[in-house]
Order: sequence, then structure tokens, then C-alpha cells
Amino acid sequence: MTSTLQPALVTEVRKRPGRWLALCVLVLAVLLVAVDATVLGLATPYISEDLKPSGTQLLWIGDVYSFVIAGLLVSMGSLGDRIGRKRLLLVGATAFGLISVLNAYATTPESMILARALLGVAGATLMPATLALIRNIFHDPRERSLAIGIWGATASAGTAVGPVVGGFLLEHFWWGSVFLINLPVMVVLVLVGRKLLPESKSPNPGPWDLISVTLSLVGVIGLVYAVKELAAHGPSGEAFASGLLGAGALLWFVRRQLTLPVPLLDVRLFRNRGFSGAVLADLFTVLGMSGLVFFLSQYLQLVQGRGPFEAGLAEVPAAVGAVAAGLVAGRVARRYSVRTVVSAGLAAVGLALGTLTVLDRSTGYPLLGAALLVVGIGAGFSFTVTADVILSAVPKDQAGAASAVSETAYELGAALGIALLGSVVTGVYAGFTGPAGTPVEAHDSLGGAMEAAGSLPEHTAETMLTAARESFVDGLALASGAGAAVLLATAVAAWFLLRGQKLET
Repeated sequence: MTSTLQPALVTEVRKRPGRWLALCVLVLAVLLVAVDATVLGLATPYISEDLKPSGTQLLWIGDVYSFVIAGLLVSMGSLGDRIGRKRLLLVGATAFGLISVLNAYATTPESMILARALLGVAGATLMPATLALIRNIFHDPRERSLAIGIWGATASAGTAVGPVVGGFLLEHFWWGSVFLINLPVMVVLVLVGRKLLPESKSPNPGPWDLISVTLSLVGVIGLVYAVKELAAHGPSGEAFASGLLGAGALLWFVRRQLTLPVPLLDVRLFRNRGFSGAVLADLFTVLGMSGLVFFLSQYLQLVQGRGPFEAGLAEVPAAVGAVAAGLVAGRVARRYSVRTVVSAGLAAVGLALGTLTVLDRSTGYPLLGAALLVVGIGAGFSFTVTADVILSAVPKDQAGAASAVSETAYELGAALGIALLGSVVTGVYAGFTGPAGTPVEAHDSLGGAMEAAGSLPEHTAETMLTAARESFVDGLALASGAGAAVLLATAVAAWFLLRGQKLET
């Protein structure tokens, strides 16, 4: 009798009522993070004008959030496996909303950098918890693929909602208002999530190893900082020491995980070729795209003279493409193959970035909008399928740690992309030749040049801004070319690494 009833019980668990409403709560958390990431790009010119950061400080404002979140994601994913993913998500969402207020009212570049770092600590609790809960709520593989597609589509929708809402706020209020939009989302998430979300955690969690937590944080931040310094200033003792410290900490971290009875992260997961291939694909995809995304809003506003709301609308095609692709990615990958969908998606993004190497000050929107649409479609297919591969490769009780690895690759790629490709843009820009009387600070950033122009004679200011804008566009085009090369190489690598991978049916 037991064997006869068992399939019915499994079916009842798999079709648990309320699972789609629970997914709605989870995607609110994704929306929270996505909106915050995108509004910063639009607000950057205003932050530059108000806080007057140096070029280096501006890059730190842009990427310190990703540095911290990348260093803590594995630790927070493992913490959710131990104390409960629902609990961690609700605590993190509350902290995220409150720390957003600190970002909104920052008064110096240093306080802004600190606020962004603290927001990274809170943000590290959100993304792995949402993916891990999806893994535990949706047991049916096809439903889980659709849920992951909706999860990814919401993140993409956030990249559209953020610039549009942020652009509206920037045209009517001060720049800090773009961070305060996190508060109502956080309130809804916490109040509704308490009622709808089921709790889940590992049945045998083991202790949360603080030594491993510290090693993970030091290792990731040390290596990323070293890359950032090398890209910005060339070889130096400081960069070498930071890289050595980071590499040593990560090596120690890996060795420690292999000896712990219940590790913070089961590094043996990387022996699975599909898991490793999906993680690497995510890392290099975001690396190739992030530098462009960070500087695109500045191009639209400071070079082409669009208002913040118009600039936000101009970026919508990327989100539309990603939403559409994410919703059908699982079905397409089952019909064809995982490696075909991922590789084709990455190649499409690479080719679209390649077209942006012809950007100049007067480039029409049809080219830019078409390129952004293709970027969104390609990224939507790739990210949705790789997330499914990563979650399917591990048992449910390790879903938090696996999700954290996926998100770490994403955030690490973003930090490295802004550091490397962002340094390409700023390096080319800083070399522009202005007329006599050009202030030194005008070479730090295009926003700084716009600010400095106000104190110069009209002819001098116009000549300086023309040279500065042309140099900025040259840097952006070069960064787009570098990003295209990274994406195309990643597409080839994914074709081999994901060979034979299939989604569950």
C-alpha cells in the first residue's frame, strides 16, 4: 500500500498550492537588487556634480557594492542553508531598505563608498536565498525552469524599471531619491513574505565556520582590488601584495573546505563539468557586458544630451529582450541543447557589442536600440539556462551554496568588468587634449569636465567639452570591442564545457 500511495504524495508535494504566489514575493527581492544596480548609472552624473569624487572614487562608488557582495555571497548562501533561507531573505531585505537611506543622504565620496559597501553586505543575503527557495519550492523540472525564467526576467525588468523610474525622479527630485524607491518594495516583500514563503534549510547544516567566511571575503576582495589597481595604475607593490593576499586566502579557503565535515562550500561541486562551465560562462559574460552598462547612461546623458528619463527609456530594449528570452529559454534548451542555447546567446551578445565599436557622438538611436535588444535576448537565454544547470547539479540541501556560487560569478564579473573595462574608458578619456586653461580635475571624469566648464569662458568651455566627449566615446568604443572579444571567446568555451549537458525533464 505504501508504494501505491507514494507517487500521489510526491505529486502533491510537487504541486504545492501557493507556490506561484511565493514566487511573486521572491521576484520582488530580485527587483529590489536590479533596480538599485541600474539607477546608480543614471545618478552618476548628479553624484559627480554634487559630491565631486575623483575618477578613482567614482569607480569605487560604482563597483564597491559588487566587490563586497561577491566576497560575501558564498558565506550568506551557506548561512541561509543553516539558519533558514526565508529568515535570511527577510532580514536581508529589511537591512537593504534601511541602508538605502544611507546611500540617499551621503554627503561625501567617502560616505557614499561606505554606504554602497554596507548595501553590498545586505544585498549578499538576497539573491542566493531567492534562487535556493525556488529550488526547494518547485520540484517539477519544467515548472522550475519556468520559475527561473520568471526570476531572471524580473531581474531584467528591473533594469528597465530602474532607469525609467530613476530618470523620472532625477528630473523632479535630488539624486538621493533614486535609492529611496527601495523602501516601499522592501516593506511589501517583508510583510507578504512572512505569510507566503515556506521556510527551508539544510537538515544537517553543521556550524557556520567564521574562518572560512573571513577567508572568502579577504580572498575575493584582495584579488579584485589587485586587478583594479593593475588596470588603473599598472604594476605596483600594492597591487602585487593585494593579489598575493587574495590568492593565498582563497587557496587556504579551498583547502579548509576539503577538511571540514560540513564545509561552507562544497568545492567538489566544481568537478562537475556542467556546473563549472555554467559558472565560468556567467562570470565572463557579465565581465564583458558590465563596463558598457556602467558607462552607457553617461554616454546617453553627457555625450548625447538626453535627460535622465529619456536615457532610461533608451535602455528599455535590453530588458524587453531579456524578459522575452528568459521566459522561453528552458523550453528552447530542451528542444535543442544547453550548449547550443548558451553559446548562441553569448555569441549574439558579443556581436552586438562589436557593433558599438562604431559609436560616435552623433550615432542614431536605431543602431543603439537594436544592439541593446540583441544584448538582452542573448543574455536572457544564457543566464536563464546556466542558472537552471547550476541548480539542477546539486541536492536541494545545498541549493543555497550553489545559488551563491552562481551569484558570486555574476557579481565578481560585474566588479572585474567595471574595474577592467571601466579603466579602459577612464584611461582613454583622461588623455584628452583640452585647450589652454583646462582644469586638472576635468581629466578625472566627464562629469567633472561638465562641472569645470561652468567656470571657464564660453569658447574655452565648448572646446574642452568637445575634446572630452570625443575622448570618452573613443574609450567607450574600445571597451565595447574588448567586451565583444570576451563574449565571443566565452561562447566558444561554453560550447565545449557544456557538451552533453541537459536540463531535467
